Amino acid sequence: MTLLSKKHLAKGKFKVNNERGLHTLPSSEIVKCASSFKSQVYLIYQRQSANAKSVMSILTLTASKGAQILIEAQGEDAEEAVQSIEQWANTKLHQLP
Repeated sequence: MTLLSKKHLAKGKFKVNNERGLHTLPSSEIVKCASSFKSQVYLIYQRQSANAKSVMSILTLTASKGAQILIEAQGEDAEEAVQSIEQWANTKLHQLP
């Protein structure tokens, strides 16, 4: 089931490659990234969705190392939002403690 309508919808994914998973620090970095866009952005893991602009929401995913996270964004800059989060996750996530 898709959380968002198909108009201006973008999807992506990333793998959690951080030893400690999506704990507070990486979650706050995702929020910084997602919050710079106007689009609604969600992370989805094991049928559970989280608002990518909320640290508390992301933490409820309890995503550990190796988790495959789907990204869905809707809005005028949805594609850019998804690409930005994917790029950050693929280049910076593994560098965090």
